[in-house]
Amino acid sequence: MSESAPAADADIIVVGAGPAGSTTAYYLAQAGFDVLLLEKSRFPREKVCGDGLTPRAVKELIAMGVDIDAPGWIRNKGLRVIGGGLRLEIPWPELSSYPDFGLVRTRLDFDEILAARAEAGGVTLLQGVNVTGPVLDPRSDHIVGVTAKRDGETVTYRSRLVVAADGNSTRLSLSMGLHRREDRPMGVAVRTYFTSPRHEDEWLESWLELWDTADDGTARLLPGYGWVFGVGDGTSNVGLGLLNTSEAFQNLDYRDLLRRWVKNMPSEWGFTEENMTGPVRGAALPMAFNRQPHYTRGLVLVGDAGGMINPFNGEGIAYAMETGRIAADAIVTALAAGTSAQRERLLRAYPDILKDAYGGYFTLGRLFVQAIGKPGVMGFLTRHGLPHPTLMRFALKLLANLTDRRGDASDRLINALSKVTPPA
Repeated sequence: MSESAPAADADIIVVGAGPAGSTTAYYLAQAGFDVLLLEKSRFPREKVCGDGLTPRAVKELIAMGVDIDAPGWIRNKGLRVIGGGLRLEIPWPELSSYPDFGLVRTRLDFDEILAARAEAGGVTLLQGVNVTGPVLDPRSDHIVGVTAKRDGETVTYRSRLVVAADGNSTRLSLSMGLHRREDRPMGVAVRTYFTSPRHEDEWLESWLELWDTADDGTARLLPGYGWVFGVGDGTSNVGLGLLNTSEAFQNLDYRDLLRRWVKNMPSEWGFTEENMTGPVRGAALPMAFNRQPHYTRGLVLVGDAGGMINPFNGEGIAYAMETGRIAADAIVTALAAGTSAQRERLLRAYPDILKDAYGGYFTLGRLFVQAIGKPGVMGFLTRHGLPHPTLMRFALKLLANLTDRRGDASDRLINALSKVTPPA
């Protein structure tokens, strides 16, 4: 990838070359803008993730022209759900709006593939550039660039607009006064890789029962799920995700919980310490618009920086790419306006566009995670939901946010609930 761009002005600076940043940059470059994409790490680089991509994410990859038939991509048919002594395989729904398959690709090179796609589309990518803060216009107090460390030196990059795609930590948003909303759910994910004969599984596997022992010695069911995703390269991604809506959240050793969980797996799967190909790693999952507003004073938020993870299932990549595309469209429209006042008015509409797209659905998700955080609710749903395949097919559509605008009865119900629920 090219490293030859000078430290000069650009139309738009995008901070962070994860899925959100690369997607935003790609569409902005396609619209003819000079885009500078700054990435603090160097590819390839690892990210904590389940590596599973639902049809929502697959749709975005296809739209960007990513070759998903190339080596290294493994397709899956749907979700295998295990819980309450039952095992149910639910295919991805057949919809006109989305493909009927998912994918798995490790984040070790997934982000690099998207960044390369953005660069091929005209984006200037600089790696090893650690953004340290905003450059503010003293008159308007708007961000007009960023300061950064590159090869040990302090550099400044200036632009008309800046996009924060720097993930959950989003130091740029914090430096602009945008703090996390405490009334929004947070999750944590931990995962590792095992050499395993299950590496070519055609289903994403979700385990709905994560048990822990309370201080009084009683077993408690935690709000979250475990996963086993075949990577296709001889390894399986095995991990778990938990929500902060349980009283146990603050006191759990998540890495130890993962180790204890996999000890109960069949020995022939190979989920043992000696088969681990790397350490157990963890990351926070900012959900349901937990940082707002998504536009302020020349700064646009996309992906995890704006808390755009689905609270129902912890999915982030699809929403990172979607919000990147939506943000690019809003920016293109705004920068085409005749006056600075018109541009500002159009940019301030971006948060409302996001709320129209996801606000009601994310509110439903917040209500859901609050419910399953209460003792007994998760167990009740597992015991009484899994025996009914029709209900579980509806649940898959709801949790994965996979519906057609004018689909069947379940699509219409989910869409109606999302529409009438107050936005997040």
